[in-house]
Amino acid sequence: MAAVDYFERKLDEKRRLTIPAELRQEFSSGIVITRGFKQYLHLYPQAIWDGEVEPALQGSILDEQIADLNVQFRRGKAADELDQKQGRVTIDQHLLDYAGIDRDIVATRAGKYWRLEKG
Repeated sequence: MAAVDYFERKLDEKRRLTIPAELRQEFSSGIVITRGFKQYLHLYPQAIWDGEVEPALQGSILDEQIADLNVQFRRGKAADELDQKQGRVTIDQHLLDYAGIDRDIVATRAGKYWRLEKG
């Protein structure tokens, strides 16, 4: 079976994103959603956030670049569990507003995380 690196979805009326069935195991540790570098969102498996992003955000207390990254990724950060029955996660409205997403979402794998953009 080929790896899934891209999918398109419509949010439901409760701002829930349905993760494709073949990707749900990837998010079994939980989901973290943050602002991206530009007008999009990052979707991380909790294990990747804890094991790679958190350590990368640690650094010298006087390093302005590290401080800027912390502000970027922690402002509006949302962590949640994947709804195991339907494979859905709710995206906070302020994150959708930041990315300009109303209903249609395009998700693209960016290495170990996903970029969510307006569809």
